[in-house]
This record gives sequence, structure tokens and C-alpha cells, in this order.
Amino acid sequence: MSHLAKLVAQAVADAREREKQPLPLEAPPLRPFPRAGLIAEVKRASPSRGAINPGLDPARLAQAYALGGASAISVLTDRVHFGGSLDDLRVARAAAPLPVLRKDFIVTEFQVREARAYGADAVLLIAAAAPLATLRPLRQLARELGMAVLFEVHEESELDAARACEPDLLGVNARNLKTLEVHPDAFARVAPLAREIAPLVAESGVRTPDDARRLRALGASMLLVGEALSSAADPQSATRRLVQA
Repeated sequence: MSHLAKLVAQAVADAREREKQPLPLEAPPLRPFPRAGLIAEVKRASPSRGAINPGLDPARLAQAYALGGASAISVLTDRVHFGGSLDDLRVARAAAPLPVLRKDFIVTEFQVREARAYGADAVLLIAAAAPLATLRPLRQLARELGMAVLFEVHEESELDAARACEPDLLGVNARNLKTLEVHPDAFARVAPLAREIAPLVAESGVRTPDDARRLRALGASMLLVGEALSSAADPQSATRRLVQA
């Protein structure tokens, strides 16, 4: 199995366990998800890096991101491989006025519904995580629930699925989730073929203001930054530097 297949299988198994418990009865009101700016991520760990900031306070981090000028917050909710939870999402959203993206390996309707129940304003769908026959209904369900969709690709061959799903945002992940390798040229390679689909989001490997300026020049409307911000000694200042760049 690829790394991604293992991540998806674990996410589905965890979701089946959560299905045994009732969802929150009333979701907080939706916040419009932006189409430009910085998406700052609450990220405790990752399979490639290991521990990043396992003891982070999602409320304080979300507040720092908002004060630093981020446009939205991404929260990793995968428990086993990223140390996250839906409670991280709920707490982060309550602590700051920004819209929140649920970042996880979402391949079932229940995962989309629970994202909204815990306060997500947007969800991530990954082209390589499931066939188009699975992804399109999930995109439609998100639309019915009022949530935006960030659809993620890594390779040119995944752009047909992106077009079919008509996402609100199209992410180009420099990291190949099947191998966990980072390909720094991924955005430059894919962006020229993808601009007409949706505003582009550059993901993975974004650390410095120079990175931000380079990706902006290549056509990125948004950046999604996790490790560099979640591990920063001063996340508010680190966020501001990227926003200004």
C-alpha cells in the first residue's frame, strides 16, 4: 500500500468509530471562505516530519494567526498520523473570527457532515485519495451544506478530476502523498494547466517570504502553510512576514 492508501484506510476506520456517537446538534454559522491570502495551519505532527508541536494550544495558535493577518485557518483533524482532532477544529474556530478548513483524508459522506457539525467552513478533497465517482458526490454534499471545497492535486493527470468536481479552490501540493516526497517544481509545472479551474493554492514546502513571493509570481492566489507556522517560536510574527510577502 502507498502511504496515502494507509492514511485513507486509517481515517475511514476512525470515522466508523465516531459514527457510533451522535454529532453536535447545532453547527455554528458558516463563514465565507476566502479566495486569496494565507491559510495558516494548526498542525501537531506529520508522517514525514514526526512531532512538530504536539503540545500546541489550538486556541492560542488560531488567535496568533488571525492577529498576524491570515485569511483562514486549516486544522488537521487526523488523529493517528497528525495528532489532530475535531476538538482542535472546534476550539480553533471558536477562538478566532477566521473561516476554518478541515484538513483530513475525507472519502465518506459522514466525514463531510461531521466537518460541518464541528464548525468547518470548508473541507479538503484529495484527487489521489479516491476515485472521481466518490469525490464528486462529496463535493456536491459540501455545496449543499454551504461549505467550500479545496480540491488537491499533485500531478497534471489529476486535473481532469479537479475540473469535474468544480472546486472553489484548487490546491497544488508539492508533496506526493503516495511517497511523501516533496517536488519543489510541482506548482510551476501544474499551475499553467490549472488556472482556469479555480483560484490556486500552493501547498507544502512554503517556509520563507521568498517562497511566498516566488509562488505568488507563479500564479498562487493562496498559500497553505503548516509546519513553518505551527513550529514557529512567534507564530504571529511568522504569519505576518508571509502575509506581507
